[in-house]
Amino acid sequence: MWSNVLVVAGQVAVLFILIALGFVSGKAGLINESGAKYLTNIVLYLATPCVMLQSFQKVGYSFSLIVNLGICALCALLIQALSIVISRAVFRSKDESRRVVLRFATVFSNCGFMSLPLQQALLGDKGVFYGSVFVAVFNILVWSYGLVDMSGEKRNFTAKKLILNPGILGALGASILFFLQIHLPDILLSPVQYIAGLNTPLPMLVIGFHLTRFDIKKSVKDLSVYSVMLIRLIAIPCLSLLIMKFFGVGGDILTACTIASSAPVAATTTMFATKFNRDVDLSVGLVSMSTILSVITMPVIIALSQTLG
Repeated sequence: MWSNVLVVAGQVAVLFILIALGFVSGKAGLINESGAKYLTNIVLYLATPCVMLQSFQKVGYSFSLIVNLGICALCALLIQALSIVISRAVFRSKDESRRVVLRFATVFSNCGFMSLPLQQALLGDKGVFYGSVFVAVFNILVWSYGLVDMSGEKRNFTAKKLILNPGILGALGASILFFLQIHLPDILLSPVQYIAGLNTPLPMLVIGFHLTRFDIKKSVKDLSVYSVMLIRLIAIPCLSLLIMKFFGVGGDILTACTIASSAPVAATTTMFATKFNRDVDLSVGLVSMSTILSVITMPVIIALSQTLG
């Protein structure tokens, strides 16, 4: 197991070096708030869909892969449902602004920004294939349950917002080409691969920039932050791993889903908190601290999944 820990730790360390570069760039003024938003849009609307498209183009079509796709989707739904139940049971603060941020942070991991690069590094194209399924489930829930819970109003949820978000469109387009066995010619696939290559460095730079806003003194005094760290980084991934093993899930699916479930708090938490005037400082603290601590927790939990798988 410890050899697996070192391998995963090495991959996570690469991501954190990129995060450190983002932090330094933010401190030096090379990246500012508007720049971070533009980089985020490039990742969301271009890089992530291209990663999905590239991975679906590279894996070979087979009945067993289709079955695995369904299993992966069920695992993602199970993990998200478990996270929702735990978050609603634990966080009952009367302060709605704090309560919704704490719940959102507990439920939604950074399964796109942090997980896809790691799934690519450890599992190759199949890892991204399964990771894309997880991201699709994530997007469906974040733009339905997450949107309603964070905003406090059901009217904010619309089918149009759900269908037209880049994560769903990317997964849908890649799936259609995959099931119809349409292979893009090199003249189209090459630009897709170049853009997909941005999916690792750009998100890490953005996360690093957001760390420049991290008020560590305020966060370490907030007991609720520790509760989210314990649940998001340890309890949910470990429980998910045990449940998946109980139902006989193993191999790349187990590892890919464990990577996604063990990722730190989603950067979307801060985006939604800002949009709906919730506790933005709390959201930044949760994203930042969980990202820092995940350098310790992710290698151990992912290595455990590889050992059990």
